[in-house]
Amino acid sequence: MKDKLKVIDLFSGCGGFSFGFENAGYHIVLGVDNDKTSLETFKANHKNSKTLLADLHNDNAIDDIVNEVKEHKIDVIIAGPPCQGFSLTGARNEGDDRNKLFYSVFKLAEKIKPRAIIIENVPGLATLYNGFAKDAILKEFERLNYSNNFKVLFAPDYEVPQIRKRIFFVGLNSDLGKFEFPKEILKPENYNTTSIAISDLPTLENELGEEQSIYDKPAKTEYQKKLRNGSKILFNHVASKHTELVINVISQVPDGGNHKDLPKGVGESRTFNEAWTRYNSKKPSKTIDTGHRNHFHYKFNRIPTVRENARLQSFPDNFVFVGTRTQQNRQVGNAVPPLLGFHVAEKLSTYLNKKS
Repeated sequence: MKDKLKVIDLFSGCGGFSFGFENAGYHIVLGVDNDKTSLETFKANHKNSKTLLADLHNDNAIDDIVNEVKEHKIDVIIAGPPCQGFSLTGARNEGDDRNKLFYSVFKLAEKIKPRAIIIENVPGLATLYNGFAKDAILKEFERLNYSNNFKVLFAPDYEVPQIRKRIFFVGLNSDLGKFEFPKEILKPENYNTTSIAISDLPTLENELGEEQSIYDKPAKTEYQKKLRNGSKILFNHVASKHTELVINVISQVPDGGNHKDLPKGVGESRTFNEAWTRYNSKKPSKTIDTGHRNHFHYKFNRIPTVRENARLQSFPDNFVFVGTRTQQNRQVGNAVPPLLGFHVAEKLSTYLNKKS
């Protein structure tokens, strides 16, 4: 590990962002989060990393982190601060304490002086509240003498079979130049689709499944082969039990359709934008959220399993989620897609490994 670039993952959740960095050859020294179950998942999938349960609202947490990594020279801080205050879905509150949690990234950077800092969030961060957070982040980069650049990345461009936009801010030590984002990997006509991602998984038409099971058919696509990653056991592929009424409503929604495609008088208890939405088999999935109650499998009359949504987030099948089903779904929905993290990490390494 001593020759690898070293990373701290703040607001790590289950570790999707850092898993992408690990696959790009970095050593994740520490994952920090305030959710115990998410850190248990992080630890189960980052065998060479430590974890720290900490609330970054509290400045004492910064000293605890410094103490945890004192034996290492940290090269990179990556962070995905909670985004509820900036999200276009749900209530927004300018005074929400979570809106200023990004300051903890710079408080830590001031003490350990990494060569690079990456902050990820929802695109709304750049414009809401008159751009308060975006301007503050750029000001902090300048204050600490980091060059900076930011861009909204579209996950399908980077192999992820999911319609997901996220803004990335990248700061580099001024002697490293200004970060240029990685070029898109796929063009729209070649995007990985929902069926490309999950069509090989057991259908669960006649059973709910178990937390550990086996594949019942071979991988059909390059993406499926990539995410199986040599796995023999299939984890977290368990269906939810629906009432006959719910199954009947879902069955009337076509591939890629939603509540607007239902006959009059059917499913009218839910008529908001995302209600009764089936994934489209020929397109990337809708954005994976933390609830998973309004989106349905493109073919089967049920919500997707944790594993199916993890595939759509680009987690490999040997990445195991722990906790209750609700906790697992939240971990998947909150994560940075590992493949998106991987491509950013690969590009970053060209700057950090540059010979002087």
